[in-house]
Amino acid sequence: MLEMKLSREEVQHMALLARVGLSEAEIEKFRLQLSDILGNFEILKHVDTSALKPTSQSIALQNVLRTDEEKDSYPIKEILANAPQQEDNCIKVRAVLE
Repeated sequence: MLEMKLSREEVQHMALLARVGLSEAEIEKFRLQLSDILGNFEILKHVDTSALKPTSQSIALQNVLRTDEEKDSYPIKEILANAPQQEDNCIKVRAVLE
């Protein structure tokens, strides 16, 4: 197995790109963890996948949304109760474009 070790500077650069502040202990911790992850990808490079069919989705997709059900709307008086200004059963707002 090819051991890939990230340098301290590389971890600091990634933290800078992600806008994450790291302490010295965290830099070393992430350097080891990220190096292990890259090492795992090196192992995966050597796996023979020539007999596998190409796929774009590894598991079957299914719709997880609930079905639409018709329901009564909230009463207009309840909705307008919190509106700072109202006019003709509508919430009145300041003009955005002139």
